[in-house]
Amino acid sequence: MSGELDPPAARIKPPEVLRQAAPAAVLAALPGARAVGGVVRDVIAGRPVADVDVAAPMPPDEIARRLEAAGLRVHETGLSHGTVTAVLAGQPVEVTSLRRDVSTDGRHAVVEWTTNWREDAARRDFTINAMSLSAEGELWDYFGGREDLAAGRVRFVGDPATRLEEDHLRALRYFRFQARYGRGKPDAAAVAAIRGAVPKLSRLSVERVWMEVKRLLSAPDPAAAVALMDECGVLSAILGPLLFPDRILAALSAIGAPTDALLRFHAMLWTTAGDAARRLRASGDETERLRDLYRVGHALFPMQPAIAEDSLSDDELRRLLAEEETATVRDAAWVREALNRAWAWQGPDDAAWARFRARAEATPRPVFPLRGRDAMALGLPGGKAMGEALAAVRRWWLEGGCTAGAEACRARLAAVIADIRGGTFPPVHEPG
Repeated sequence: MSGELDPPAARIKPPEVLRQAAPAAVLAALPGARAVGGVVRDVIAGRPVADVDVAAPMPPDEIARRLEAAGLRVHETGLSHGTVTAVLAGQPVEVTSLRRDVSTDGRHAVVEWTTNWREDAARRDFTINAMSLSAEGELWDYFGGREDLAAGRVRFVGDPATRLEEDHLRALRYFRFQARYGRGKPDAAAVAAIRGAVPKLSRLSVERVWMEVKRLLSAPDPAAAVALMDECGVLSAILGPLLFPDRILAALSAIGAPTDALLRFHAMLWTTAGDAARRLRASGDETERLRDLYRVGHALFPMQPAIAEDSLSDDELRRLLAEEETATVRDAAWVREALNRAWAWQGPDDAAWARFRARAEATPRPVFPLRGRDAMALGLPGGKAMGEALAAVRRWWLEGGCTAGAEACRARLAAVIADIRGGTFPPVHEPG
C-alpha cells in the first residue's frame, strides 16, 4: 500500500512547526513526504516540539538530489540507513527514506527502501511514535498511537518480544517514554517482554545505555518509571543493585531540586556514581562532576545526622567555596537532603536546607589574590620555592577564613620569602 493509496485516519489543524522555513521547504521539495515520529506525537499531545523528522517514499539519493535542487544544504549524516540532514536558515531537518527491515541482530538492522508507509511504521518501536503527518494536517495512525497517547499508554507496535529482539535498546527506551507519556498501570505485554529481554541487555554498547539513562533521568518526574525499571530487573542489569532509587528520585522532586540528569544519577548511586559513569563511558566532564558532587557531599555532610543550615561558620563556608564551585556545594546539598528523606534519617527541617543553599549562593566565592608575579615582584624567581611560598600564604589565607586582602597577603608573602632566604622556612605543600 503506497502513500498515494493510503487514506489518512484523521485530519488535524496543520501545526505551525511544519510551516517553519526548513520543514516547509523539505516537505514541499519531496512529493508525498510526511513528518514522522516525535514531532507528530508531541503536536498531538500539545507539547513543545524539539526536532522535526521527515520521511519520504523515495530512495536517499533522490531525496538528496531533490533537496539540493530546492536550495537546501544536505549532509549525508546516515546515508547507509537512508538518512540525510537538510539545513535551511540554520534549522536542521532529518529526512529518511521509508524502510523495511531485512534482518536484525538486536543492535543493528539491514534495511531496504520501500514506498509502503505502513511497513515503515511497523518497524518503529511504540505506537505513539509510529504516526505520520502531512503539511496539510492529514494524520496517518496505523496502530492506534493517538488513542494510546490520550490514554497515557506506552505500547509496542505489534508483538513486544519481536520489537525487542530487533533492538534490545527498546527495553530502555520504554521506560523513558513511560516516564514522559505513561499514566496508570503499564502495558502488561510490554512489561512481560522486557523482563524476558533482560539477559540480552549486556549486548548493548555502554554508550547507548548511558544516553538512554540520561534521557530517562531528564524527564520531569522519572521516579515511577525507575521503580518499574527496578522491578523488571533492568536497573540492576545496567547499573547494579541500588537502594531505594525511586524513593530518592521522588524525594528530589518533592524538595524542588533541579531536573538535572547527572544530579539524579549521583543521588541514585551516590558512592559509586563516578565509577559507573566511567564504565558507561560518560564524558570526562560528566565523570568529574559526579566525583565532585560525591566529594563535597561526603565531606560537607556527615552520614548521620544531617547538618543544620548553620552548622558551618562563615569562615568554614568561605573556605569550602574557595575550594569548590558554588553550584557543586548547592547541588550536593540538594542530594544530601533527598538522601536523608529517602533513607528516613533524622535531620534539619526543610527550611533549614533552603536557608543553607541560599546562604551558600549569597556568599561571594573567595579568590586567592596572589599570583606568581607577586612573588617575582618581591625578588623570588619561579620554580619550587615560588610554589611553596604561594602555597604557604594561601594556606594562611584559608585558615583565616579567606578574608585577608591583596595587601595583607603580599605582606605575608614577603615574610615567607624572608624566611626562605634566611633558611628558616619549612616546605609547605598545598593540601589535597
